Amino acid sequence: MSSPTAQPVNSPSAPTRQRAKWALPIAWILLGIVALVSLGLGSVQISPAEIIAVLSGSNDSASLSTILWDVRLPRVLLALLVGASIAVSGALLQTVMGNPLADPGLTGVTSGAAALVLVILLAAPSYSSMIPFAAFAGGAIAATIVYALAWRREGIKPLNIILAGVAVNALAGAFIAFLSLRYSDRLPAAIQWMNGSLAAKGMNSVWMILPYTIIGLLISLLCIRSANIMRLGDDVARNLGEGVNLTRILLSLVAVFLAAIAVAAVGIIGFVGLVVPHIARMIVGSNHAVLIPMSIAVGALLVLVSDTMGRTLFSPTEIPAGIIMAAIGAPYFLYLMRRQGV
Repeated sequence: MSSPTAQPVNSPSAPTRQRAKWALPIAWILLGIVALVSLGLGSVQISPAEIIAVLSGSNDSASLSTILWDVRLPRVLLALLVGASIAVSGALLQTVMGNPLADPGLTGVTSGAAALVLVILLAAPSYSSMIPFAAFAGGAIAATIVYALAWRREGIKPLNIILAGVAVNALAGAFIAFLSLRYSDRLPAAIQWMNGSLAAKGMNSVWMILPYTIIGLLISLLCIRSANIMRLGDDVARNLGEGVNLTRILLSLVAVFLAAIAVAAVGIIGFVGLVVPHIARMIVGSNHAVLIPMSIAVGALLVLVSDTMGRTLFSPTEIPAGIIMAAIGAPYFLYLMRRQGV
């Protein structure tokens, strides 16, 4: 594994500490404002005052209640949960792989999870309650294969990850194509999900992933010290007494778990796990004590903005958030590849 420049654990530079003090609160306040704006935008414009009144129960308008409680609020909540999960997953994967290009999509986790979810959606819809578990199993299998293919004695290089990820993504894509042909009569119901759309999602989708998301994010926060040590490189981590291989496996499992949760809920939304950790690091540095909370805020914000743009820019035609994110993330990925000399 490539070893980043060694830094004292949990000791960001003074300017970074100062920036984190104000940047983190601002990010969360901005997230709240954008969530309020998103709730108000759509075919029926609703003012912030009306939103607060309806959600607090002081406005009993049946039409506004239906729009907010049944349509827009579940969608906003899902965007927040999904964005936070994918972003933290990407941050952890980039740390344990020592690779700035790693994210759930590139490492095959997303496509592996999607393949097994589609098995249930198309071949065994009566087992829909098993979707989160299927997503986790698919993501874990894909990540294991990528690790095995990319690992070399000297560590994991960016090019190895990319090539292994391409291979696993192609394999999962072929399996998804087979399922689509085999169950073509059931495919329309799964198309929106495959494109990473948050449309027509209700509170049942929110409740399905909420406990898993909270558990995953809490575990990631509990892993801050280990993640900080791992970013120093394997040799330094061993000298500090860290069980490198076990920690790498545990952090990878947390990352796969978080990415699988998002896939189970809304399908494939790429590049969030790649772009967000870089944005968060630029703002607050690499200390995971602030990097993870900042990734949660920025990831939630990015997916929420993408979904809001997708459902308002070309209304009544709706563009899935996954497509909006691809348009944003693909150029950034090419920029990173060029910067890394891949």
